[in-house]
Amino acid sequence: MMNTPLKFDHEKRPIFQREGSDFRAHYENSAAHTLLSIKRHRGRIASLVALAIGVGLTRAFVAEEIGRAAQIEETASAVTTAMKDAGIVSPADVHFVQIKCPLLTKERIEEATRRGATVATEDTYHSMALSRGASALGVAVALGEVPAAAATEAAICRDWSLFSRVASTSAGVELLRNEVVVLGNAAGWAGDLLIDHDVMKDAIDADAARRVLGRLGGEVVAVLAKAEASPSGEIRGRRHTMLDDSDIHSTRHARALVGGVLAGVIGDTMLYVSGGAEHQGPAGGAPVAIIAKVA
Repeated sequence: MMNTPLKFDHEKRPIFQREGSDFRAHYENSAAHTLLSIKRHRGRIASLVALAIGVGLTRAFVAEEIGRAAQIEETASAVTTAMKDAGIVSPADVHFVQIKCPLLTKERIEEATRRGATVATEDTYHSMALSRGASALGVAVALGEVPAAAATEAAICRDWSLFSRVASTSAGVELLRNEVVVLGNAAGWAGDLLIDHDVMKDAIDADAARRVLGRLGGEVVAVLAKAEASPSGEIRGRRHTMLDDSDIHSTRHARALVGGVLAGVIGDTMLYVSGGAEHQGPAGGAPVAIIAKVA
């Protein structure tokens, strides 16, 4: 069953031609019982909690704002908007925040230069990391995971102690703003789906997924995760070579590794693992969220 907001249309009523008809009497009797039932159970209706989805958008960024403080601030605001859109009141009920964010291209850099502006980097590939990182810090600020005063421009892709436990950001050339989708649980939504999350401390932390499964129960519908090669070059004291391969980028290795670990736990290879986890979980680790169908 798809999860949708519970909505009641109080304006639509049948029209009866004869005042004294049996139909009218039946309708009035049924309506009275319905209203009494709603009043009796309205607390139960309001307390229904299910998977909730909300959307938020930032304004379009100029090139020199990508990967900088403006992106953090605007993303935080968009996350707050998405939470309201989903009807999610508490940050504790947010379990995954998917963001598509922009990157710098040669044309965008040249346009900024003509205006006398300086971009965060002229390396278009590195701009993806900066954009992802700034967006993730925006999530962390919105949810109270990182103080706004600490989420500075200087911290982007430098201070790895600052991160969100639920952010998942991906950079793309096709847009100039951040598009935000918040997934969580909220009252007022109907359906049999719930979402929960945990944080993998490293790429082989299968217990994080097991903890989520233990809390959720039910049938797994979707697995959403981030992955990155540990910047230290080690996983639990053992050297890894994901950063040293000159043919295949480390994000490809990391996604394959984390995907394999999670598939082994879930028993299914149909899952989503995104690479590039700057400020998305601890360095070398990342968030994992699971949507399940529950009774």
